Amino acid sequence: MDEFPLANATPAELLRLHAAIGEQLRERGIVRSANNPVGDLAEYLFCQAFGWAQAANSAKSADAACSKGKLYQIKGRRTTRHNGSRQLGALRGLSDGGFDFLAGVIFAEDYTVSRAAIIPHATVLANATYVELTNSWKFMMRDTVWDWPETVDATAELRAVKF
Repeated sequence: MDEFPLANATPAELLRLHAAIGEQLRERGIVRSANNPVGDLAEYLFCQAFGWAQAANSAKSADAACSKGKLYQIKGRRTTRHNGSRQLGALRGLSDGGFDFLAGVIFAEDYTVSRAAIIPHATVLANATYVELTNSWKFMMRDTVWDWPETVDATAELRAVKF
């Protein structure tokens, strides 16, 4: 990062750069929204790695489908030196089904893939915690996730995606 003179930039300049970067990522098809890029990047990587078709942005429970019709909810989390949490974004309607597998990825601070997994819905449900306040389920991508019998380690496949 030394080649980028960010330390001398004003807050306004940094925010303009952030906006321009977001727009470039959208134009290149890496992200689909103007939100935090973690979720969109997770969807992009899984779909590229496994040939899944992305669902419409407004799809309720599934973000992608494979050629065999299996549905995937895709979640990502970026850990940083300031926050090492591996809690994925809220899972709504988890007990109702809506997807067959959770595809989760943990990104390092620089957005490289630390670890990724594909976990069956039943396993996610058995290991998630319901949060009444938000009417959603929380799920942690702890290291033990990769030890579960039906979990597929997808780390190498996501790391192999070139973009």
